[in-house]
Amino acid sequence: MKLAFSSNAYLRYSVEETIAKIAALGYTGIELLADVPHAWPAGLLDKQKQAIRESLARHNLAIANINAFMMNAIADPRQPYWHPSWIEPDRHYRAIRREHTKRALHLARDLGAPHITTEPGGPLAQGQSWASGAAIFYEELMPCIEVAESVGVPILIEPEPGLLIERFDQYLEFADRIDSPLIGLNFDVGHAYCVSEDPRDWVAKMAPHTRHYHLEDIAASRVHQHLVPGRGAIDFAATLAAIAKTGYTGWLTVELYPYLDDPDAAANEAKQFLDSALDSLR
Repeated sequence: MKLAFSSNAYLRYSVEETIAKIAALGYTGIELLADVPHAWPAGLLDKQKQAIRESLARHNLAIANINAFMMNAIADPRQPYWHPSWIEPDRHYRAIRREHTKRALHLARDLGAPHITTEPGGPLAQGQSWASGAAIFYEELMPCIEVAESVGVPILIEPEPGLLIERFDQYLEFADRIDSPLIGLNFDVGHAYCVSEDPRDWVAKMAPHTRHYHLEDIAASRVHQHLVPGRGAIDFAATLAAIAKTGYTGWLTVELYPYLDDPDAAANEAKQFLDSALDSLR
């Protein structure tokens, strides 16, 4: 298994600075944010894509994933990256999410990324049923599945507390509707813990669907606040052992976007903790 770090903790730095910093800390992969200020697809010129390729090569860093979940560029006042969601009441507004996802798929293809991650539907509107939200999500997502198949880049749904799909059984119910090998799961360990699904108990069951992992710690209260691994209540030794037992050899991406004030310190602390935990498995 390989460690990557998400660029969404480095919103105060350019993408080139972020690549250099993550590589200097010893990570071998980066989750590239398809958003401002790093790689917002709608405004990314070919020369900027080439600059990203050159920076990655210079620092010997691979792309672990393209994060197409966050949409800070839209600056919705309700929440900076949940909106526009896949299930907005206004079909014109939710179309922004759909078209962004298509562009992110092309970006992943152009940069050689293995997949993109996306929001699990979005927050239900007042009075909106789960079935209604899931139907809208399916309708909006399917054109993106067609693009995914054309460019050969999977779309990974990331369950999140408080959104349409927050539990693994909901993911399974939704994904079962989609007849495509280009749909998969981004298994976020912290999110699972928040909704009282102990990640170590779900790793094996979800392994056939999981193509990428997000790692962060969560307090014993299960409040959705990302913490540096080792600071919260998640049993990482047991969780990583469960992941290893499935034969997974891909990326484990540390996602610590709340640590904007000092992302280097958070990334370094996380790496030291996780290196030690992974070493104990060998």
